Amino acid sequence: MATDAQQACFEAGIKFGSLYHQFAGTPVSPSSTRSLEAAMAEAIENQPFCESVSVAIHDDRVADAIDHENGYTELTGSLMDVEMRIAYEGVTVRTRMTMRDGYPLMELVGVDDEADGTPGSGTTN
Repeated sequence: MATDAQQACFEAGIKFGSLYHQFAGTPVSPSSTRSLEAAMAEAIENQPFCESVSVAIHDDRVADAIDHENGYTELTGSLMDVEMRIAYEGVTVRTRMTMRDGYPLMELVGVDDEADGTPGSGTTN
């Protein structure tokens, strides 16, 4: 049986998989980044245990990725940063996705367990 902290981390992984694989390949341009950010965050926030999602699509990266006259590119992890907060049975998991060495790395930032009275326990960098 999984602990509450393990289940919270699992839930975070599910949300990241859903976000990335649902939206990767979506046409995006500098003029559509804000609406796409909002749509992505709102879609993932609908899932159970999701407290918050923050999506930042970088206009400069999008503009640099456009290589044809149609004025858009496909959304990839290299164009955005994402942060999520998942809460499950008194455990809050904080995660993020940022570029690291040319790869969109999804990582656990911290686990706060209210049940054991140690906010910040399990925090990693």
